[in-house]
Amino acid sequence: MGFFNAFKRVFIWLGLMAEQATETDAINQAVVERGIRDAKVKADKAHYANGQLAGQIALLKDQVKRQERQKAELQGMLQAAAAANDEANGAHFAEELAAIEQDIAENNAQLDSLEQLYKQNTEIIANSLREIQKFQREFETVKARVAVGRSLEHLAGLMKGSISELQGMMGGQLGQSMQQLRQAAAGGEGQMRATLDLAKEMGSNVQRQQEMRKARGAMLFKEYQKKMGMVQPATTAAPTAAAPERQKIGE
Repeated sequence: MGFFNAFKRVFIWLGLMAEQATETDAINQAVVERGIRDAKVKADKAHYANGQLAGQIALLKDQVKRQERQKAELQGMLQAAAAANDEANGAHFAEELAAIEQDIAENNAQLDSLEQLYKQNTEIIANSLREIQKFQREFETVKARVAVGRSLEHLAGLMKGSISELQGMMGGQLGQSMQQLRQAAAGGEGQMRATLDLAKEMGSNVQRQQEMRKARGAMLFKEYQKKMGMVQPATTAAPTAAAPERQKIGE
């Protein structure tokens, strides 16, 4: 029973551990997943908007380049008008040159501001994406822990019931039945041994009786042969006399 009690205590502890884990980490996964998706969508929108900003910066840079070329042309025409003492055209070119220089200065200032905004947005978006990825990894870890915790909780409940049933079986009717079987087996084993010993003894007696009958039968058979004159006494054959040696001719 000690083994089952120890086993039961382990799974009770697992059940408590799983319950604590689920209380701590059992969050609404759907809400978190939707939040992660929304954050990714917002990051994508911000990235798209920042890309549009980069496109505007590129257009503004092209505009400044064209204005620089116009400025150079106006400076050339203004110099020619000054050399020709053409006051009417010179005044016009000078006015346009002053206006375009002012536009170029304003556009360059705007470019600097937009470049700084684009750089700042890029850093914010990059950091946000890294935070989203980190949060998603942590969420996947927590979600796995929640799943394991719930599985352990279910397993602990299942095992607690099973162990309790097994413990009851081992200590209740099953134990009594097993004890009865042991007693029956011991009784049967003793009966079998007694039967085998008896059969062995009886077999030995039968064998001795058979040997005795066989020996007595052999003795009676010999006596019967003597009575009927069927047994001849053993005689020794007399040695045969040697034939006389024939006389050789010519002696």
